[in-house]
Amino acid sequence: MLEAKLAEAGLLKKLLDAIKELVTDANFECNEEGINLQAMDNSHVALVAVKILVSGFKRYRCDRPMPLGVNLGSLTKVLKCAKDDDICTLKAADEADVLNLIYEAKNSDRIAEYEMKLMEIDADALTIPDTEYEARVTMPSSEFARIVRDLSQLGESVRIEVSKEGVRFAAEGESANGNVLLRQTEGAITGGRIVAKTEEDEDGDGEKGEDGDEEDEDVKPEKKKIKKEKVDEDVDMNEDEEEEFKPDVDEDGEEEQDEDEDEDEESGKKRKKKANGSAKPAKKAKTGSSSKGKKKSDDDDDVDGILIEMNQHVSLTFSLKYLVNFAKSTSLSAKVQLMMSNDVPLLVSYDFGQGYIRYYLAPKIGDD
Repeated sequence: MLEAKLAEAGLLKKLLDAIKELVTDANFECNEEGINLQAMDNSHVALVAVKILVSGFKRYRCDRPMPLGVNLGSLTKVLKCAKDDDICTLKAADEADVLNLIYEAKNSDRIAEYEMKLMEIDADALTIPDTEYEARVTMPSSEFARIVRDLSQLGESVRIEVSKEGVRFAAEGESANGNVLLRQTEGAITGGRIVAKTEEDEDGDGEKGEDGDEEDEDVKPEKKKIKKEKVDEDVDMNEDEEEEFKPDVDEDGEEEQDEDEDEDEESGKKRKKKANGSAKPAKKAKTGSSSKGKKKSDDDDDVDGILIEMNQHVSLTFSLKYLVNFAKSTSLSAKVQLMMSNDVPLLVSYDFGQGYIRYYLAPKIGDD
């Protein structure tokens, strides 16, 4: 038996809107790990893989692996009967030929139940080989959608080229040509490390570290300087810590001594400050007083920035019709990842909180 309850029906709606034009009929494979869908389009040029994790459901029960053969057009019609914020429950008995959908309104006592006939779909399980991609581009999904839609007005194909210059999208048409170049955003972040400006930081460690003593907001150069000195010269690190952090502590200490004679409460507060300042100077350099602002900027970079990771130059040509269809997943995730290697299908990945949707598109051969 299957029982899967989603907090919002809007998630299923968005997933189906993203794939219904590529795939007509498909099996939803349900197992203890969640619900998966994997299917190719009719021309066998593109493959779509969808996964909703168990953690993405409010309640999930699947006694044994079972396929749910579904016509995506019919399922879309049934889902239109639900509001986006309705609680949606999918139910199916073992070897059932009907899928039950229950919509519960959050702000009222309204409960709607629908039944949809299941299909028997013979589909071979496709194995996607693990690939080490030579180039990976992370960018806002809205920007990707805009680029492919704009270029689709000019021609049928787009050449995506990843180089040291950035990532370039170029299309050629009968009456007009166009290309869009995206450079990596300064300070783009991956795995918590600064990618951009690395060379500048290495060249200007000394100067930036000294300036950093006066400006607490410039946390990044101080962090790198301290980390470097830890490895190379422990003695110098200790001296720098004394120079950077002790003046503040000493000043506070002098104020403490003056104010201790007058008020014991203030001395207690000052001792707390002194303890924090002297015991954790390194953490102060990492997080600092501007840690909240830094965290916010990291999130902004994750969504708004362009991050390019490249091992070698990659240039491939793809059909814009498919990329425009892939871009319909923009509503699911604020960012998209493009992964490329020469002579290998393009991977377009959208990760959202409850799972992911991934598209694989074969490159065009012999197209300039």
